[in-house]
Amino acid sequence: MGKITALSAQVKNPDRVNVYVDGAFAVGLALSLAVGLRLGQEISQSELEQLDQRDEVHRARERVLGLLARRPRSSTEIRRYLRRQNLDDESIQTVIDDLTEAKLIDDDAFAAFWVEQRETFRPRSRLALRQELSQKGVDRQIVTAALSELDEAEIARRVAQKQAGRWRGLSEDEWRAKMTRYLMRQGFPYDIASEAVSESWLAFNNDENE
Repeated sequence: MGKITALSAQVKNPDRVNVYVDGAFAVGLALSLAVGLRLGQEISQSELEQLDQRDEVHRARERVLGLLARRPRSSTEIRRYLRRQNLDDESIQTVIDDLTEAKLIDDDAFAAFWVEQRETFRPRSRLALRQELSQKGVDRQIVTAALSELDEAEIARRVAQKQAGRWRGLSEDEWRAKMTRYLMRQGFPYDIASEAVSESWLAFNNDENE
């Protein structure tokens, strides 16, 4: 058992406090964790270790909040990130549970966000989106729900229109063959790809002839 002899704000980070026990540095804590400590308080090594563990979780949570400020993440992405930070499984789960309760981690919302962003900026087939979300660890049922209202035919048309000028100068048969193969490589089913190719060919040639 030791006695707290000093509590001082860190010079480079005033939101953190250095705790000194019996005249020696013992642990650095977030201000919110140190607020209950007082000079002269007796504290055991076990209590210091518990505070240090809570501070590790606090710092991990702050790092995750920084990630989430850039874009939403799936719970699996957060778990993988924290494992790379060498956080133990119990602490990882604590962070995830805390942020899930605060609605800052939400796999349903994340999947909907991902599909919307792709549809707006980088259109993808249903298959491609399913693979992307699966790689991010999103549950299959959540993925299915997020993709349920996706208009894959419209997306295929948009992709085809964007690529239309890529094979300018080819004959119609060559153009159609290349575009069809391209769309199918992107994961679009043959029937949807074929329809999109036909519509894009007509639109492309009308534009070229105007």
